[in-house]
Amino acid sequence: MISAATAALVAILAGYSGSLVIIFQAAQAAHLTAGQLSSWIWAISLSCGLCSAGLSYAYRAPIAIAWSTPGAALLVVALPTMPYAEAIGAYVMAAAALLIIALTGLFDRAMRLVPPGIAAAMLAGILFRFGADLFTSAGQEPALVGVMLAIWLIARRLTPRFAITATLALGVLLALLRGQTHFAHVTASLAVPEFTMPVFTLAAAINLAVPLILVAISAQYIPGLAVLRAAGYAPPARALVAVSSAASLLFAPFGSHGITTAAITAALIANEEAHPDKTRRWIAGVWIGGFKVIIALFGATVAALFAALPAALIAAIAGMALTGAILAGLSAAVTNPNERDAAILTFLCAASGMSAFGIGAAFWGLVIGLAAQFAFSNRRST
Repeated sequence: MISAATAALVAILAGYSGSLVIIFQAAQAAHLTAGQLSSWIWAISLSCGLCSAGLSYAYRAPIAIAWSTPGAALLVVALPTMPYAEAIGAYVMAAAALLIIALTGLFDRAMRLVPPGIAAAMLAGILFRFGADLFTSAGQEPALVGVMLAIWLIARRLTPRFAITATLALGVLLALLRGQTHFAHVTASLAVPEFTMPVFTLAAAINLAVPLILVAISAQYIPGLAVLRAAGYAPPARALVAVSSAASLLFAPFGSHGITTAAITAALIANEEAHPDKTRRWIAGVWIGGFKVIIALFGATVAALFAALPAALIAAIAGMALTGAILAGLSAAVTNPNERDAAILTFLCAASGMSAFGIGAAFWGLVIGLAAQFAFSNRRST
């Protein structure tokens, strides 16, 4: 239970510490009020929390639902160009379209077409940057991260199950002693949701709704489902996409730009760090749901708490927690000799961080891997 709660907390730290910055940037660029920003955080956190807990319990799998970070990045550019009510209308249109796609069962059929090695390689590529950030952060804060790395290595030998727990606790303590935290200016305040009546326009549909749909599918749903698949869980894609899309539709008027299956967060709770028993890791998904509901209640206050921790600490603890998932992805990617060539291309593309036509590396890695697998299969059969 403690390890599951800790894995969930690490996932929350990793998820909120970086992606909330993008939301703040988008809110500032669009000149949103403090109330609108607080409502936005309330909407995405509450919807993610309820869906994470509910789906994890229903399917006994560590299912993490998160808001679309690439979607938030789109908003940094798109929100300032249109009235806020039209943006809300675009959120509604995107969520409704994804719900319709889910109900047709297209996601389930698409996932069955992806070879396991290629899906695993895409997962390893997505996670590669976070593993590398462990050592990048060591360059920025050598004393803090160096001590944390030493603690983690010792704890992995003595008590593997609580290695991340010990490292996180002692890392925060060390940061406090070094004066690297900034809790003095954090005050408690409850979030108040604000309803905005959606306005539907063709311009908002083209410039925001369609891109939100594309990034949700390419950068969130496919990698998120691949994480669960690589970890040995097979909840129905249709249900996950339908439930999260329906929640997005419900919370859109309060500022939610859309929630989807999470990849990074799911990887953090789908490995042995969360629980040595694979059948019990779903508990971490319920913990994530509970934490996010609490965050929803306090909105920006909890975000400020995360922001008070050193960025290097967050990057380091996430990198340590993901080493097992990276190893599992790489191992699965090379298991089948007939998929290795395509898998390495998938991994390299997904790890590169490239973007083309506004679509991220994870999707392109999958496309290139499938094309390569098709080409290599045809070559071997002739």
